[in-house]
Amino acid sequence: MGRRRRKPLPQEPVQATIESLAHDGKGITHTDGKVVFIPGTLPGEEVRYRLTGRRRSFDSGTLLEVLTSSPDRVEPPCPHFYGCGGCSLQQMEPGAQINFKQQTLLDNFSRLGKVAPESVLSPLTGPSHGYRRKARLGVRYVPKKGGALVGFREKQSGYLTVMDSCSVLVPEVGERIGDLRELITSMDGCNKIAQIEVACDDSQSLLVFRNLEQLSEADLSRLDKFGKEHDLNIYLQPKGPDSVTPLNRDHEVELSYHLNSFDLDYSFLPTDFTQVNSAINQEMVPLAIEMLQLTDQDEVLDLFCGLGNFTLPIAKTAGHVVGVEGDEALVQRARENAERNNIENAEFFAVDLQDEETGGIWLNDRYNKVLLDPPRSGALEIVQKMGHIQPERIVYVSCNPATLARDADELVNNQGYRLVSAGVMDMFPHTAHVESIALFVRGD
Repeated sequence: MGRRRRKPLPQEPVQATIESLAHDGKGITHTDGKVVFIPGTLPGEEVRYRLTGRRRSFDSGTLLEVLTSSPDRVEPPCPHFYGCGGCSLQQMEPGAQINFKQQTLLDNFSRLGKVAPESVLSPLTGPSHGYRRKARLGVRYVPKKGGALVGFREKQSGYLTVMDSCSVLVPEVGERIGDLRELITSMDGCNKIAQIEVACDDSQSLLVFRNLEQLSEADLSRLDKFGKEHDLNIYLQPKGPDSVTPLNRDHEVELSYHLNSFDLDYSFLPTDFTQVNSAINQEMVPLAIEMLQLTDQDEVLDLFCGLGNFTLPIAKTAGHVVGVEGDEALVQRARENAERNNIENAEFFAVDLQDEETGGIWLNDRYNKVLLDPPRSGALEIVQKMGHIQPERIVYVSCNPATLARDADELVNNQGYRLVSAGVMDMFPHTAHVESIALFVRGD
């Protein structure tokens, strides 16, 4: 029996009222009793859309026209916004974006965590354009679209967006997307570049070209010339992350950033995890240190410590700090950064913190304060061990309100902590990404 053919999607425009926003920033409406998600729309708007996808539990649509605008609607600053999937909220006034993110956090606490913060912190905000220091840009050679495409994927599609600029990337890179397209189109190996990783520090920008095959001498010369013309450091990555090397092996650069409030310098490699938004990081770290209320008598545990972004500032005030991280290379970087800054009261361990059997000499009951900064999957496995450590204060920095809420449920409803305060930090303006921070205090 042959496979049943899907019915073709209707092409007639549909008129609807947007009822609310989903947590990913898409507008929600109902047509014939079924949920429809429409990117680029805002609550209260009357719109016309066309159906683009149909699933059992929901449909997807693309915006054709806004008939009645929300008072929160603004003209997107990027001409590629309605096609590019890199941003989802440029059509919304920045203050309304913050309110949406804050409500998303509170909704997750209530719905998933069955908790509520005693107070809501003022949001941390910074520049809404040119803020993004790290990104992974897709690359694809498509002759039918004029050559190479460089950028983010389209909304609701796996195809790359046809774009010549990006307003959220640092200008040194965001204003060079068109130049990058021309460069790759001109190369002999135009179909051998899979992606470009962007890594910028306080004073320089670096591009890592993921080359699937060895590039010709002519192409290497083109890359070298491009880097010199645009003051960009060019690296190649022929295999895994360990294969990242400078195009000119005698011109390896050291990437670094300075944390002003603590007079700390951090060195990092192009593929290391660092916070993408320097302005927010400059505010976030002091806030976390303030919430911990550190003294020179404190023993602090910094979990998912990375290259020491929080660990080293903690060491400046606390008696002793232990940083734990699953990535051994980042742990080595953290040790080097501690030495670089003459910090002697910090030690580091490489441990998989998302393993239920996690343990070791670092896990004991001597810590009275803990900082958590886990990946999107959260920190449930280690949070369940807090009953053993019993710290008096826990500061939790989160990039996913759903897993933060889940872990808050464990801390508040099972381990006797209070959720004293929580708030959002606009690490990714114009996106639905919610970065947040929360304070848990033990007992009454």
